[in-house]
Amino acid sequence: MKAQLETITNQLDRSFSMMFNPRLSDLFFWHSHPEYELVYIKAKEGTRHVGDHISNYTHFDLALIGSNIPHLNFDYGLRTDYQKVVVHLKKEFVEQHLVNTPEMQKIQELFTHSKQGVVFSSQEAADIGEQLFSLEGLPPFEQYLQLIQSLQALALVEEKEFLHATPYLNRARNKEQERMRLIHAFIDQNYQRKIDLQELAELCFMTKEAFCRYFKKSSQYTFVEFLNRYRVSQSKRYLMSGASVSEACFKSGFQSLSYFNRIFKKVTTENPSHFRNRYQSNSNP
Repeated sequence: MKAQLETITNQLDRSFSMMFNPRLSDLFFWHSHPEYELVYIKAKEGTRHVGDHISNYTHFDLALIGSNIPHLNFDYGLRTDYQKVVVHLKKEFVEQHLVNTPEMQKIQELFTHSKQGVVFSSQEAADIGEQLFSLEGLPPFEQYLQLIQSLQALALVEEKEFLHATPYLNRARNKEQERMRLIHAFIDQNYQRKIDLQELAELCFMTKEAFCRYFKKSSQYTFVEFLNRYRVSQSKRYLMSGASVSEACFKSGFQSLSYFNRIFKKVTTENPSHFRNRYQSNSNP
């Protein structure tokens, strides 16, 4: 797996580009790009990892991600069928055209929110996401008009969640982003076992102390905090697939059931058994 800063080319010199059903589920693609990204995915379940935020979605996800916010592909690790559409809007198009047009005040506010990362989970949002698929194959001008209408409709959706309390600040230079991608890939491949900090320090050619300082500065979490959040996210996937609390605990890399319960509640504000029962109730009305 080669970590990279995504470069989005646009051979037609368009203000935005669209990808319909790209398949990246086998690729751990932790990346960032100057373009704003609107992504809609229909899947049984999956993980959203945007900036410092890690959580799960079920049935569908519609997210708007600001410029240069690192994120993981929303289909990573999916083993069930899914549909996905991704819209990349050029930074200049958003910040010079959309944001400076008085008639698009609500859309301006939408893109201001995107600096925090924002997700929409209502049926209204799902309907807007479905409409994006209808843009495939349309002439560029028709795509543009319908995309603006979809953005306006999305801007009026009241039910939304901000993924960060304040606008996300990507402090990392390109070299540092490459290093963080390498770290995240290592975590993804090894989270189920005990991870020694020395392993990651050596991977980054650092002392253990220097690595801890670097990671906290780059992610705003200590390494243990970040790893725990990642493991909690994975444990949700196991719980939603029918695993017991004990199975989810050990499969996601926790060594102690009591510690898992405590961390799970700290991260999600509910205990894992309640989460599992709630999910099963919602899935089987």
